[in-house]
Amino acid sequence: MNSEILVREACVETVAECVLAEKRGANRLELCSDLANDGLTPSEELLDAVMAQVNIQIKAMVRPRAGGFRYSDAEIKQMKEEIAFFKMKGVYGVVFGVTTADNNLDIPVIKHLAQLAKPMNVCVHKAIDSVNDTWADFQRLYNEVPEVDAVLTSGGAPTAADGAELLKKMTELGGEKLKVVVAGKVTNENIDDLQKAIGAAEFHGKKIVGELI
Repeated sequence: MNSEILVREACVETVAECVLAEKRGANRLELCSDLANDGLTPSEELLDAVMAQVNIQIKAMVRPRAGGFRYSDAEIKQMKEEIAFFKMKGVYGVVFGVTTADNNLDIPVIKHLAQLAKPMNVCVHKAIDSVNDTWADFQRLYNEVPEVDAVLTSGGAPTAADGAELLKKMTELGGEKLKVVVAGKVTNENIDDLQKAIGAAEFHGKKIVGELI
């Protein structure tokens, strides 16, 4: 079990937030647009501006629209194009998630998108917290999709604090093979306590290094 926090990943949507997050000690960014809707794919212009001004790792959100994670064929095609674009730009990683009509992770589609994304880091986002059984789908990713490197999750609960028990279990199973990136109201004020309770080394939040204003 890790005894220290290795990654503080700031969830950001503007150049100013990215610059301030790095200055305050974030060592990775999850770049999104429209955080009011839990984050959509950032624009080319935003990515270029951020890449010109920060030196830390950038993960880009790949989410074509708000409102759930079940996508049409056209939306999946768009996601493929966005993944190819981020790969061409040389970003560190991409973050996405897809669910089925019966509300499980869509493992075949996730696997296909992850294969397209390699060698980028691939993270399945909090779509895993919206499915019927978060623990079961985490195990499916672990066993069936080696191309996925990480899962961004609050343990199927509204907050990381609420989901701490499952997050600890996920962290212990995932190990280095499937990293758990702890999310869900994680801030600079509660991160140390959450780390002690869960044992994970990677944490994510809009206030991971304080208010970005």
